[in-house]
This record gives sequence, structure tokens and C-alpha cells, in this order.
Amino acid sequence: MKIGFIGSGNMGSAMMQGILASGKCTEDEIMASDTMAGALTAVEENLGIMTSMDNKIVASFADVVFLAVKPQYYQEIIEEIRDVVTLDKIVVTIAPGKTLEWLQEIFVKPVKIIRTMPNTPAMVREGMMGMCPNEHVSKEDIALVRDVCSGFGSTEIVGENLMDVVTAVSGSSPAYVFMFIEAMADAAVAEGMPRAQAYKFAAQAVLGSAKMVLETGKHPGELKDMVCSPGGTTIEAVRVLEEKGLRSAVFEAMKACADKARGM
Repeated sequence: MKIGFIGSGNMGSAMMQGILASGKCTEDEIMASDTMAGALTAVEENLGIMTSMDNKIVASFADVVFLAVKPQYYQEIIEEIRDVVTLDKIVVTIAPGKTLEWLQEIFVKPVKIIRTMPNTPAMVREGMMGMCPNEHVSKEDIALVRDVCSGFGSTEIVGENLMDVVTAVSGSSPAYVFMFIEAMADAAVAEGMPRAQAYKFAAQAVLGSAKMVLETGKHPGELKDMVCSPGGTTIEAVRVLEEKGLRSAVFEAMKACADKARGM
């Protein structure tokens, strides 16, 4: 199977790294393009894959074509490659706001399209990706793409009405989590802990807590209650977080993110 990436930026590179590290594809089965020669040189040297400055060459080469560019470039890219995208190829998009209907209109012919939203933890093979196929995609096609993408994380099939929610809850949320880790580390530094050590303590606490949610199957509220002893230190910290509006801030941030995605 041959994989093509149109776009070799942070997200595309992260996905390619995961696919290669997992052994889902070899270097000679992946080709990438980019408008920036420096980006292509970087992925060619770091990953050993084939590259081209010509998007049509990549689209012609690949069985599965990932469009890993910014949403504002989608129409231009699709118009450039659509003549070489046949119905035996699968196009995987990662752009928020670009609906299956809109994508099909730009291709102006039947095309197998899977709309997705990955996130940057794909760089460490812990990504999360929502996927939504159009009517031309078979069960076998979905299984194929999910298998490839399992090289850099987990996947879930969702209805298209939830794709903007996926953007808010996983696509963009690493930024929220990084801010939380940074804030905890800053507070630890203020209490006298060396910064490098503070980052390690904060990041490992987040990693371990997330793993508990996934592996125990317990409700996050139940896990929180397990840490909060009566009259103890943790419930006092939770009281302050509630007083300062942590939940409300997260609600409003995710709503703003989803609204922005819908308008792109």
C-alpha cells in the first residue's frame, strides 16, 4: 500500500512518524509534498521517505492520500489534484469545517473521502482521531485507513455532526492540557521546585490520570472523589478550582473552538 501526504508540516510529519515507527508502511511506500523546500528536506532526511514539490505526483503515487494542509488551501489543492484522483484512491482530510458535501463539490466527481480530525500527540503515537466517511467508502476502505492510522494513535468513527466537537475535545485540546501542565509547573516553581523537575511531576500526573480514566473505566468524578479525603489538601484545591471557574472556562473554551471550526 502506498501513502501520500500533501503537506509536511507538524501534523503531517507527526502522522508519518507514527506510521513508520509502527511498521504499517516502509519508507519507500510513503511520498510527501510541500510548498516549502525546507519542510521536504527535513522529512526526507529525518524519515527517509520520498518527496516531491508536485502535489499531482504524490496524488498519482498514493492509494491513500492525506490532505495535511491548512483549511484555506483545500480548494486550491483539490482543484490541482482532482484529475488524478480516481475512485480507487481514498482521500483523507484533516481540515476543520470542510464538510464531506463541500469536499465532494470541489472534486466535482465521485471520490472516496474520509473526513478526519487528528491531534499532535500522534508525534508520540498517542494521538486521537475522529473519522467520518462518505457514501463511496466501503467497510474495507475504513478498516484499511483505521489500520494505517492506528500507527499513531486511536481512532473512532463519528457522525459528521460531531466532527466540530471532535476538533474541540481532542483536535485542539492538547493546547489546553499543555497550558494546565505549564500552570501547575509554574506554581510548583513558585513553591521552590526546580523547573525541569516541576514539568516532570506535572506532566506525569496528567499522563497517569488520563491512563486511569481509560483503563479503569471509572467515571472521572469517581476518580476525583478517590483523591479527595475529608478535610484534606486535595478537596481544598478542588474548592479553589471550582471557585475560580475551571469547569466554566473549559466549557466556554471548547464551545468557542467548536463554533470557530463550524465557520471555517
